[in-house]
Amino acid sequence: MGSWLFLFLVGLFLAPSVSGVGSRNVTYDGRSLIIDGQHKILFSGSIHYPRSTPQMWPSLIAKAKAGGLDVIETLVFWNLHEPQPEQFDFSGQRDIVRFIKEIQAQGLYACIRIGPFIQGEWSYGGLPFWLHDIPGIVYRSDNEPFKYQMKKFVSKIVNMMKAEKLYASQGGPIILSQIENEYGMVEAAFRDKGPPYLRWAAEMAVGLQTGVPWVMCKQNNAPDPVINACNGRRCGETFPGPNSPNKPAIWTENWTSFYQVYGDEPDIRSAEDIAFHVALFIAKKGSYVNYYMYHGGTNFGRTAAAYVLTSYYDQAPLDEYGLFRQPKWGHLKELHAAIKLCLNPMLSGVYTTMALGKSQEAFVYRGNSVDCAAFLVNNDTRKTVVVTFQDSLYELPPKSISILPDCKTVAFNTAKVSTQYNTRAVETSKKLDSIVKWEEYKETIPTFEDTSLRANMLLEHMNTTKDNSDYLWYTFRFQNDFSDAEYVLNVTSSSHVLHAFVNGSFVGSTHGSFKTKTPILESKITLNKGTNYISLLSGMVGLPDSGAYLERRVAGINTVRVKGEHEIKDFTRYSWGYQVGLLGEKLQVYTDSGSNKVKWNTYGSSTHQRLTWYRTLFDAPAGKDPVTLNLESMGKGEAWINGQSIGRYWVSFLTPKGIPSQTRYNVPRSFLKRTDNLLVILEEENGYPLGISIDTISITKVCGHVSESHLPPVISWQGQNKTEHNNSKKHHGRRPKVQLQCPPGRNISRILFASYGNPTGDCENYAIGSCHSFTSLPTIEEACMGKRICTIPVWRKKFGNDPCPGIPKTLLVDAQCT
Repeated sequence: MGSWLFLFLVGLFLAPSVSGVGSRNVTYDGRSLIIDGQHKILFSGSIHYPRSTPQMWPSLIAKAKAGGLDVIETLVFWNLHEPQPEQFDFSGQRDIVRFIKEIQAQGLYACIRIGPFIQGEWSYGGLPFWLHDIPGIVYRSDNEPFKYQMKKFVSKIVNMMKAEKLYASQGGPIILSQIENEYGMVEAAFRDKGPPYLRWAAEMAVGLQTGVPWVMCKQNNAPDPVINACNGRRCGETFPGPNSPNKPAIWTENWTSFYQVYGDEPDIRSAEDIAFHVALFIAKKGSYVNYYMYHGGTNFGRTAAAYVLTSYYDQAPLDEYGLFRQPKWGHLKELHAAIKLCLNPMLSGVYTTMALGKSQEAFVYRGNSVDCAAFLVNNDTRKTVVVTFQDSLYELPPKSISILPDCKTVAFNTAKVSTQYNTRAVETSKKLDSIVKWEEYKETIPTFEDTSLRANMLLEHMNTTKDNSDYLWYTFRFQNDFSDAEYVLNVTSSSHVLHAFVNGSFVGSTHGSFKTKTPILESKITLNKGTNYISLLSGMVGLPDSGAYLERRVAGINTVRVKGEHEIKDFTRYSWGYQVGLLGEKLQVYTDSGSNKVKWNTYGSSTHQRLTWYRTLFDAPAGKDPVTLNLESMGKGEAWINGQSIGRYWVSFLTPKGIPSQTRYNVPRSFLKRTDNLLVILEEENGYPLGISIDTISITKVCGHVSESHLPPVISWQGQNKTEHNNSKKHHGRRPKVQLQCPPGRNISRILFASYGNPTGDCENYAIGSCHSFTSLPTIEEACMGKRICTIPVWRKKFGNDPCPGIPKTLLVDAQCT
């Protein structure tokens, strides 16, 4: 069976059908959303349209559907769509209508989180910076200028959706919308201006008459009829519940890992932990869970918020490139399937709870005499326990939940991962190490005379650049009466990065971090007798995205002093000249046309300078594997492919473990031509472009590690309401299995390890244990070699004999995909 046909059929089994024909009535009660009179338990995943490309959308949505999702959720990005007042852009990656229609075409529902403040680790929280210049404006407050602009944009989006008939009430896929975002985190800061703004936002949204419910997340006092929803990792434990008995329990952000900032280690969340908390939320009458993110993608260009990596939620079930992140994707798919076996009693039965031990409990749903579903919970984080439920014994691993769709047989346990693990590999396609193919253009270091913007004070960075560039030059000149005198330049700053030049020569730099906001530069400098020129480059790595009174945030240089042996000169109040951005940005030297506006020199033809542009050409790698730019040899800057920015890089900012936060940068295939792709790099530091390579990313290894105590695949479930005499037949078809599946276009070419017995270790580090069947390797090779998909039951008869009676068996298989 073809891979996509397989995914499509699995998706049909797990997901609803959204045909787009006829209107749908979407309401809710205290149990769940109700669509056309039917209560629904829904699984959703966040995929943000501008963090991927239109060419990727169909595959991402199809993989989400195959993973058991019912809904695709996205934020709506105001500053992307209205970069200047009344100048709207819905083209390319901004085409939200095309994205929603693709969701509909694949038979899924949609949720749009309009905000329009979204946070989302997106620069300025999604607000367009031009709002800052509106007189008297206070964002997210009972403030007429802000409310006017907010209503205008929200109405624009809602009317676009209505015009395309995309709301469920019109036959479209949108069943849910969100207004505001985590306002409860800042409401108190606005004092008496917070509560009326909250009420206004709810009334404004509901008044737009979309025909579908609205939600507010992290807003326990969400005004009726808006639903209050939970965000976080443990909403089954932390959510106080709906603020009305007539509202359902909704989880709008279940963080599948956490966003990463430069200098921090990745925050990786296990598949087992995610599954536990989803199962707990559903067990406690939760009815809607959204994974944030299901696919994170890429913060292209300058869209990332302050210090946030270009790669976004790469540890999500679908990684940055859209590849399956296993076992996360597969384990959650099994969870969804298990919960959907319980729908009848869960949506129409009587709900009860009971204690099974000190840290153990059962959540039970009973329908008629036949329908019954139970969730057995072990909250103990260290001990496996055996509990008694309905006169039967059940073993519960630490911090786990067993799901019993018939209140008898376990279909799924959150701690037992039966799905495969995979390994993402990198292959170098082209090393860009030819010195003759690189050219360089040195950015001009401006002096006071070069500037036209002047002020007798230090200007604030963001209000001066208007978010048109990351960079702002601060320049001044002064007279020195001493020959070759040594001084110390002292600069305090609230920008993210600071580079200092004296008389055109680099003298030092510093930077802040996500936690350290005010870097200080102190550098020894030598001054000429006579006029001296000091140029300070203030840099931002994204704008702030959260907190109250965002419009009051400041950045840039705060104080400048030159300390000599006998005096200290304070230039804070002085005659300053300013230049917004770099000359190379203004000329757009990263484009084909702009690149020809400046003179490029042979690489290394003159002394190295900070702030240098580099360019070269390369051919696209063959095949269809995702492409990545390896910038491990570079420092800090930004990269463009054929005029499109693939984002900021900051390889020189190391984590506490001494490694870069990110070295590989996503290059979507749709950005590439077959040959002669223009790569332009802006390097702020001492990067070495000859170390750059064009690589491809693929899944080259798959591994299964399943024991006899694991559960069979949920899709093989045959256990509902079976009598005892049918058990032997039932269990024959429902054995634990190792299931291996290579990516499309690859087959299993080699078995790297196979052991049926008690192998030690896991899929990352393994060895044969004291019990091992010598038929393990030939049995697996016969079953799997040359195939893209293979399944092997953990069963002694499959391996011809029992190598060590009385010892529990495990099967571990590691295979190469070629």
